Amino acid sequence: MPLSDPANRKLLHNRDISLRGYQRDDGLFDIEADITDSKTYQFTVGDRRQVVPGEALHHMRLRVTVDETLTIRAAEAVTEAAPFTICPGGAESFGLLAGLQIRAGFMREANARLGGAAGCTHIRELIQQVATVAIQTAYALPSRRRNDEAAAARMVNSCFSYAADGPVVKQRWPHHYTGADRAPTAPSPGPNYPTPAPDAAAGAD
Repeated sequence: MPLSDPANRKLLHNRDISLRGYQRDDGLFDIEADITDSKTYQFTVGDRRQVVPGEALHHMRLRVTVDETLTIRAAEAVTEAAPFTICPGGAESFGLLAGLQIRAGFMREANARLGGAAGCTHIRELIQQVATVAIQTAYALPSRRRNDEAAAARMVNSCFSYAADGPVVKQRWPHHYTGADRAPTAPSPGPNYPTPAPDAAAGAD
């Protein structure tokens, strides 16, 4: 279903983001991301003179290399267009992603290394998407397809479709399903549930 018809409007800004996941000959995976901002009108900004319509205001690239455990082996970034001549320096710190594993808490750890003045805002915006594409790319490995429990840990309650009480989780990971129609679990015998002794009077009549 398409979006509703928009009001009369004029395009002012374009942001194009692309991501690609590659399997290397050495078994590692390269995830490459590219972000470009441009305007539909001419303007001046920063250290640049005139930026013409369609010319890149921002253009940054990020490559992250991961192994089959989704541990980052290497990372590098470059800035090809930016408002200020010093902006490319903000790309130099992205090698600090090396050693992190894409798992719960990854973004918190990445921002601890690259947040604020330590990195470039626009390249940082790519990290979350790179992590998602890394997971989807490494899924090509049979070992990762078989590790369904690890997938459940990542996916349950990660979005609307993977809600713990929804039909997808009920079908794929029933032991994680929390919906109202979940089959009740019988209590295990224990101190509060003694096994009744045979009734000596049973059948006495």
